[in-house]
Amino acid sequence: MYRVFESLDALVTVVEEARGVPMTSNCVVPRGDVLDLLDDVREALPGELDDAQDVLDRRDEIVDDATQEAEQTRSGAQEEAEQLLADARAEAERLVAEARAEAEQTVARARHEAERTVAEGRRQYTELTDRAQAEADRIAHAGRTAHDRYIADGQAEQARLVSQAEVVRAAHAEAARIVDSADAEAERLRQECDGYVDAKLAEFQEALGKALRTISRGRSNLWRGAPQNGAAGAGLNGRSGTGMDLID
Repeated sequence: MYRVFESLDALVTVVEEARGVPMTSNCVVPRGDVLDLLDDVREALPGELDDAQDVLDRRDEIVDDATQEAEQTRSGAQEEAEQLLADARAEAERLVAEARAEAEQTVARARHEAERTVAEGRRQYTELTDRAQAEADRIAHAGRTAHDRYIADGQAEQARLVSQAEVVRAAHAEAARIVDSADAEAERLRQECDGYVDAKLAEFQEALGKALRTISRGRSNLWRGAPQNGAAGAGLNGRSGTGMDLID
């Protein structure tokens, strides 16, 4: 381009220094010099100008080809997008189905474990209750036996020492004390048994609570990650999605 500008400047100088024609604004320029400068300008012009002119000459054809190619690209992109959307929906439905199946299995296992734990708790409660009742009955029977024996001993002693009223009163008092002690011991053992049974039931209640909270968190995570569209919303079937539906 620098050479083009030099040739143009030289051409302007030739025209300015050319001899003028009298009575006119024309001038006489050396033809050979002008033609040489014009050849220099033509040779100095970059080849991209010819290419640009070819592009301008084929503008409509190029625009039509570009438009057709763009339309084909758009159609292909739209078809590919539709295919990807269909694949994504199918994959989402598959994942939701798998999640529901896994959730149902988890609920079934949790219910089975809860039922087993309840049955075990009931068995332990029954066993402890029966054991406590048997122990209480044994202690009560022992107390009654001791009471009867002490009464018999007291009566015998009373018959032997009928004239000794103080001794008789002491025997009655001792017999009453022994009976009261036996009754107190039986009540203490019954209270200890009740406390043990209550502690076991509290442990069982805590285990059930942990299991239910675990199920609730699993259900909450499941429904929190579900798609928020109309189809997913209809699939809840009126459930809250909080995990408490597992208890129902």
